[in-house]
Amino acid sequence: ATTDVAMYSAIPKQSKKCSITSVATLAIFSVSAFALVRASSSILGAAAPVRAVSNVRIANGALYGAAMGSKSMFSMAGRRSDFVAPRAVEAPIMPSSQGTIVDDGTMTLTRFMIEQAMKSKTPGQEDMVRLISSISVACKRIAALVQTAGISGSTGLAEGGGSVNVQGEEQKKLDVISNDVLKASLRSSGKLGVIASEEEDEPVVVDELYSGEYVATFDPLDGSSNIDAAISTGTIFGVFKAPEECLVGDTDKLTVAEQQCLEATLQPGTNLVAAGYCMYSSSTILVMTTGDGLNGFTLDPTIGEFILTHPDIKIPNRGKIYSVNEANYFDWDPKLQSYVDNLKKGEGETGNKYSARYIGSMVGDVHRTLLYGGIFAYPGDKKNVNGKLRLLYEAAPMSLIFEQAGGKSISGPGQRVLDIVPDKVHQRVPVFIGSPDDVDEVNAALA
Repeated sequence: ATTDVAMYSAIPKQSKKCSITSVATLAIFSVSAFALVRASSSILGAAAPVRAVSNVRIANGALYGAAMGSKSMFSMAGRRSDFVAPRAVEAPIMPSSQGTIVDDGTMTLTRFMIEQAMKSKTPGQEDMVRLISSISVACKRIAALVQTAGISGSTGLAEGGGSVNVQGEEQKKLDVISNDVLKASLRSSGKLGVIASEEEDEPVVVDELYSGEYVATFDPLDGSSNIDAAISTGTIFGVFKAPEECLVGDTDKLTVAEQQCLEATLQPGTNLVAAGYCMYSSSTILVMTTGDGLNGFTLDPTIGEFILTHPDIKIPNRGKIYSVNEANYFDWDPKLQSYVDNLKKGEGETGNKYSARYIGSMVGDVHRTLLYGGIFAYPGDKKNVNGKLRLLYEAAPMSLIFEQAGGKSISGPGQRVLDIVPDKVHQRVPVFIGSPDDVDEVNAALA
């Protein structure tokens, strides 16, 4: 009080009138606020205990109404019977996941394969999980190589040109690199005895330490001629069960039994236990089957996992697109020429005109055909009587994929691709593959 008097005495005379009014007003507010706190404390102390909650929201409307009504909150602070304290609204109690397993619904390739193995009664499915996992890792690595090919200098021909594979085709740099990536991944799975590749002259025998009971055939980078133009490419693979474990030692001194082990690659497509392809395009997609339906997975680059995006793929019974290299038209069989002419003129079985789509990469063309329907063909001609597609690691795996999706694949009239028994690793066959009605139509036209 002494301090307040001293401060008041120091105020100029002409301002004292205003100051007296301000001090009086401040005193009224202070006393009222103190009374409010006491009244609130008394009420809360008498009330039942309230559980503390986070993010408690006070009813602003109640405070505003009390303060701005005919009687202010401050003038009523001492009258407990007339004062109603604002009630706290408890936040809703959210269910806790503590002690439980939360399934976010994401189906990764690994999870999918594990669940399939658990449901399957076929022995050896656990081994297939490891094998497919190894292939998926290789696909991720190749996808990264393809995406950065122009930056890393991986475009162009291997060894500056002049390097050719057993088919006489010039090898691209990424052909060789992709082949090495796949061989290393498959070898490390510990489930393969023999590997046959487009880029290898003969089947490669896996050393005894990593040997297993499966045989893998693959085209490491289909459509590699499109790499420099950044057009979609892909990897095609097929997996057979070897007649017996291929425990092969020094490949320079093969025994008769070991030679027979190498011949395990020469099996018809009906013996395939798994097949699939990886497509490297605007996204990286892995489509695969283990003989129980066809499923597609898209690589999520944020987590580095293939996610199920195309479950239980089924091809339409008929499409409106044909995919074939028409540059060879004049070298085709006249029956095939008539069939394609009818599609273009709308004089086929449907009476509708078909559209032509051709990329020049089997994986890209086949993937579109699988989703939209229609037919993809690489027929024989005067120059290449048996076409250009290899049976073991292109035609057979793709044929199994289409048949699992409800499609068909033939090599000629009445000749199912999967029934053909190869007589050499790099054997070529004509291929007509696609929607069942479209394949039936071309089969009738060629008969």
